[in-house]
Amino acid sequence: MKELQAILGHLCRSGTPSVLATLTSVEGSSYRRPGARMLVTSDRARIGSISGGCLEEDLVLRAVRVSQSGRAELAVYDTTADNDLVWGVGLGCHGVVRILIEPLPPRPGWACAVAENLRAGRPTSLAVAWEAPGGPLGTRLGEARAPGPGGVFCERIEPPTSLSIFGAGDDAQPLARMALELGWRVTVADPRPAMPTEERFPGVFALVLGPADELVARAAPLRGSLAVVMTHHYRHDLPLLRHLLPLPLGYLGLLGPRRRAERILGDLEATGLAVSPEMRARLRAPVGLDLGADAPEEVALSIIAEMAASVSGRDARPLRERNRPIHA
Repeated sequence: MKELQAILGHLCRSGTPSVLATLTSVEGSSYRRPGARMLVTSDRARIGSISGGCLEEDLVLRAVRVSQSGRAELAVYDTTADNDLVWGVGLGCHGVVRILIEPLPPRPGWACAVAENLRAGRPTSLAVAWEAPGGPLGTRLGEARAPGPGGVFCERIEPPTSLSIFGAGDDAQPLARMALELGWRVTVADPRPAMPTEERFPGVFALVLGPADELVARAAPLRGSLAVVMTHHYRHDLPLLRHLLPLPLGYLGLLGPRRRAERILGDLEATGLAVSPEMRARLRAPVGLDLGADAPEEVALSIIAEMAASVSGRDARPLRERNRPIHA
């Protein structure tokens, strides 16, 4: 998501033409999935990537040609040969990828529409025609559908993953930084005035201050979004979980040992909250993966990894134990 945000940011700000390469089709294995993009600016700078670094130089050369001709072209890279010595680099992907390289005017309408929808939390459907006899090649706004005859890659671009961090202590800072690095929309909320500040959390979407019993309502986590409670104060965590547990969140984590979480749940039940089995199953407590984490950055890594697995619907097991293709 951050890569796409960077590309859209340049396209909507720059007053100069550019060239966009879009991975539209993959047969077999590939480092990136369809939808990966690389922008080549007027001064030949690159934003984004299509592969692990093996195709980009050739794509830049093709982009220069496309910029000069003003006509889109399709690049096909076949790495299925056993020796796989394309351009002498030994790509090793064993697949066929098709990449549309198209010239773009300054501030293309579809790019600015996607950028605005991302800011507003709305999805956008794009269609990339990479093989269209008798029709124009290129990217346009369109209805999301399965690829059909004529070589059209259709994509639904969802809003950034939304994360609400309840607790603005020092260990929340690396968590916010890592989430921002992924392009997520981050909200930080805390009842202590000195904690949720722009100096401590630069670049986040929102900073929320208020009594612990009102923080969830003020932060307003989106349906299906991610939330983690890490205030380190029992008297704050209790009201926060009272309001978070009933919400239809995609992920809810609580920092601290299992015994502490059980005590909070017991106290919530004693005060009248009906803690259902579904609520208990949804609560990740202790939060994070078992990485042997100790330092704040390591704890943040364990939490962000568990969240990323949850967003992708994966179980976070080692890839060597996966029997299906990585991108399946």
